[in-house]
Amino acid sequence: MSRATRIAVLGAGSWGTALAALLARHGHAVSLWGRDADALAGIASTRINARYLPGIELPASLSTEADLERCVERSDLWLIVVPSHAFGEIIRRIAPMRSASTGLAWATKGFEPGSGRFLHQVVDDHIGAQTARAIVTGPSFAKEVALGLPSAVTVHSEDESFATEVARLLHGPSFRAYTGTDIAGAELGGAMKNVLAVATGIADGMKLGLNARAGMITRGLNEMLRLNLCLGGKAETIMGLAGLGDLVLTCTGDLSRNRRLGLALGAGVPMAQAVREIGQVVESVQTAAEIDRLARRFGLDLPISSHVHAVLIGEITPEEGLRSLLAREQKPEFPPGVLGAWM
Repeated sequence: MSRATRIAVLGAGSWGTALAALLARHGHAVSLWGRDADALAGIASTRINARYLPGIELPASLSTEADLERCVERSDLWLIVVPSHAFGEIIRRIAPMRSASTGLAWATKGFEPGSGRFLHQVVDDHIGAQTARAIVTGPSFAKEVALGLPSAVTVHSEDESFATEVARLLHGPSFRAYTGTDIAGAELGGAMKNVLAVATGIADGMKLGLNARAGMITRGLNEMLRLNLCLGGKAETIMGLAGLGDLVLTCTGDLSRNRRLGLALGAGVPMAQAVREIGQVVESVQTAAEIDRLARRFGLDLPISSHVHAVLIGEITPEEGLRSLLAREQKPEFPPGVLGAWM
């Protein structure tokens, strides 16, 4: 890829728009695609994404394109930033349009609904495992990135040179991009932190205090580490930006939709009303079910994640979940032999 890389950003929500603006400010030719042609026309005329990033001016060089095929043709890199439930459809639509030289990255977090597959597995099925592909993830609220506030992410790919190239495109004066090679671990961290953010939100909504919040985050990180170990992932992935970094941000920052869902549930707001008031996709609702499925597959006891799942599907109330967690037996923080497997 040349210095002025042609990039198609697919997904005009808050995160897709923020990344498109970032890349355009770095001097790349960026075309932003979304499903809503009228919204794209509004962005083109006002330079503002009024629904998702109100009041934040976008670069004049950022172009919009309502036709998916026109957006991706002749692009050097495709960056997918749609919700996880739309990821498979987009991959299926663009797969026949891809040339051998087109790079593929995604900043989508979550699993494929229904199958529970990791998103890189969806890519492998429709485009092939030999494709230069990478995930962009880490602690990054779209609004702050769009405003140019300091942020850091990590780019994971089995192809280290491709990860470095994607990171180079993103890296700038106020945006640091690191690299790694653990795609599945990076995807797990980006998905699972949403479930754990609901847990901390519930605790805060119930006004349980800062001690409870810290305990929830730390024990949630433990669950994330143990599950990633079973998947064959690397401990450093979970202890880095893709895991711990994203977990802390999402569990403590009120810009997080998943934390806000937990806050509402903890305060006694019914699930349907809470989701309706948030007004955007809340990834944890579907992700919690997939984490529970993975835990059962590996025979893992992930109490925080499983209790969140039970609350979200209406099996128990937040109060019942809290009582159940507090009633668990005393145990070592790290079972013998487990910590050594992480080091």
